[in-house]
Amino acid sequence: MTVLTPFETWARLRSLLLLFMACVAAGCSGSSDIKSVEMLDQRSGVTIAALPQPMAFTETGIYDLLAPDKQPSVVYLGPVEWDRSGDYTYLLWVQVVPGVGGHALDDIRSRGTINMKLDDGTVELSPWESPSGVTSPYRPIDPVGQTAYFAMNAALLQRMAASDSLVLTLRAADLSTVDFIPTQDTKSALQQFVTDRGVGL
Repeated sequence: MTVLTPFETWARLRSLLLLFMACVAAGCSGSSDIKSVEMLDQRSGVTIAALPQPMAFTETGIYDLLAPDKQPSVVYLGPVEWDRSGDYTYLLWVQVVPGVGGHALDDIRSRGTINMKLDDGTVELSPWESPSGVTSPYRPIDPVGQTAYFAMNAALLQRMAASDSLVLTLRAADLSTVDFIPTQDTKSALQQFVTDRGVGL
């Protein structure tokens, strides 16, 4: 019987806890009855709509999640609708929670770092500079790594909602690519968001 050191025990528990938190944060459900939520940004007067929780995607290529020196990175992604008196802007909020012993990821704000694989093709996400002082609809999850907004339009949001498969591909610091797979049914969550917001109607 192998006796674990306190550090190894802590590391294994931390890995399992991170995956558990990813499931909890993402809802771990394919249920389509999760309504989008709205908030009014008092400073800008913009009405912001988002999912109750962002969707979680976990790093692939780490095969022994119980190894004390391995912990996958997790990427959180959530659609955002900004309503300025009927003028709608759609964005994607992305956060990277860094893992241990996996791939060192490139700056997500660098062009071409994040691509999204959909049923009908691959889309390169373009960073978008949000105005300073505007409230984020999503609360960053610890440990906070990189966070950024990406440009999107109604057509792309509809494509995402119609896609049975949604995989994120991030560029690593060594210029390799790393796939991140969802921990939930992204199609149901995005279809509900599109329906709630009346996108395309």
